[in-house]
Amino acid sequence: MIILVLIVLGLCFGSFTNALVWRLHKQDSLKGKQAKAKYSISQGRSMCVHCGHILRAQDLIPVVSWALLRGKCRYCSRPIQDTPTPELITPLLFVTSYYFWPIAFDTQGIVVFIVWLILLVGFVALALYDIRWHLLPNRIIFPLMGLVSLQIVIQTLFFDFGLAGLIATFFSILAGGGIFWVLFQASDGKWIGGGDVKLGFLIGAILGSPLQSLLFIFTASLIGTIFAVPMLLSGKTKKSAHLAFGPFLLISAVIVHLFGAILITWYRSQIGL
Repeated sequence: MIILVLIVLGLCFGSFTNALVWRLHKQDSLKGKQAKAKYSISQGRSMCVHCGHILRAQDLIPVVSWALLRGKCRYCSRPIQDTPTPELITPLLFVTSYYFWPIAFDTQGIVVFIVWLILLVGFVALALYDIRWHLLPNRIIFPLMGLVSLQIVIQTLFFDFGLAGLIATFFSILAGGGIFWVLFQASDGKWIGGGDVKLGFLIGAILGSPLQSLLFIFTASLIGTIFAVPMLLSGKTKKSAHLAFGPFLLISAVIVHLFGAILITWYRSQIGL
């Protein structure tokens, strides 16, 4: 039953991320409150990005509507910009997180898990935005920072988080974003973007462990290298091309949050610590 609920929630929130990133980008490209109100996240109606036709309920069923319409708008027959990929990835992330959740499902564990599911929705939205427009918008990152800050406050006030947890989180934030900040300052923003720096600080706060933050940076770099090198060798991408690094950071964050403690324990055993 829990798995079914997570799948349904994942499908719904995956569909939401498609609309969210398009509306945020559309609002940022417009001037004036009235023009932006049309694309409001809370009040705007779902519409075709090409013809502007308001979509009906049968057009908004996650995955199913896209498949039945063969990826084309019912009203203008032009290709639907939003693919069902987020609608498939989000429930997969929800279910995977439930299966491999590294914390006991006591009261604190349930609170942290719920926050994590919300963060995953934000992760998917950030990845989509970065892939499409090479930008990690503050309008997504800052609310996620606020959510994680609230989680830390709740854990400190109502659970056994303590001073040790706060200190570990502080150094985790420094490790997660500090290295990126140094690279950003040293290169004047040429090696890494400001959004990546803020995302590094956010993920450092989520992980709450300096060692896991360092593992997160290593894993993101490894995934990015594995992805970029074949593209460079095949000639599909030039060395001067701008590669969105945000998705690699987000993938790494998920891996380390779920499996980081296991990986660190395994590595220590291999070197005799």
